[in-house]
Amino acid sequence: MNLSGVYAITDDLLLPGPLLFSATEAALEGGVSLIQYRSKEGSPAQRLKNAQKLATLCRKYETPLIINDDISLCESSQAQGVHLGHTDGSVKSARQQLGCEAIIGVTCHSSIEEALAAEKNGASYVAFGRFFPSKSKPQAPLANLEILNQARVALTIPIVAIGGINAENSSHVLLAGADMLAVIHGIFGRHDVLKHSKALVDICAAHSSLNS
Repeated sequence: MNLSGVYAITDDLLLPGPLLFSATEAALEGGVSLIQYRSKEGSPAQRLKNAQKLATLCRKYETPLIINDDISLCESSQAQGVHLGHTDGSVKSARQQLGCEAIIGVTCHSSIEEALAAEKNGASYVAFGRFFPSKSKPQAPLANLEILNQARVALTIPIVAIGGINAENSSHVLLAGADMLAVIHGIFGRHDVLKHSKALVDICAAHSSLNS
């Protein structure tokens, strides 16, 4: 699977109620490559219902759905993968539970050592960041763009950049070595989700064509 382009991540505060689904569909229409369901609120039953509905929507657009943090929710909702933070379980256990076809991503902040370990243990991609001021995680440690250059040399799996990325600054992380742009507010915090999704997708496509 080619993991590149725009990785749109949902947010409970930005997408309450039915807006979760309408905005996600707009992002899918804009051409994003991955959707991540990231929810910190609501009951387990509600999160499962949302994840199942998003999984159906993503299948319509032939776009993988990734579940943030929750391996069991990924399995029960029939999503295509899971993204793991430092306290969300191991890559090995996720791979055993979800199977060899699942997409498993790992947060590495600014650690090449963690990224190498994740790759060795079977991760599908690793994520570095934040690189810019972030409204979703303002206290997250700041990463230097140089980490993407180092990762490009050290790793063979795709590299995701996250943290305050938008159409205005996205070229910086692409030029530094990122394969994918993980975006929350730059897509779902904007009035026209379709327009801003497509703008980011076009930037990634232009970068890819220049480097092919």
